[in-house]
Amino acid sequence: MNVHIGDLELKAKMFRGFADPTRLSILESLRDGGKVVGAIAAMTGQSQSNVSNHLSCLKECGLVVAKRDGKTICYSIANQLVLDLLQDSDLVLGEIRGSICSCARYEHKSEG
Repeated sequence: MNVHIGDLELKAKMFRGFADPTRLSILESLRDGGKVVGAIAAMTGQSQSNVSNHLSCLKECGLVVAKRDGKTICYSIANQLVLDLLQDSDLVLGEIRGSICSCARYEHKSEG
């Protein structure tokens, strides 16, 4: 199988949407259906402005969609394949949790 460098860079760019803890928490909050920014903020413990900024990124990358109903905007996962990827990541994590926990190359950096 030949792997094109441009395809790898594009795939890496897609995974950056999942790599940020705030963006991932937003995606996780949308797994059971669409929500408005305030509800997402409450579920994730983030400010509404922070959630809005991350939603813009996720929308631009095609991971979420926004539907306007009057003054209200409801955000949801863009398609079933994104939901499948989140589900599959749970399965993979279940298999390799111990290795991920002991991996020293990708330590969580605390704020400050």
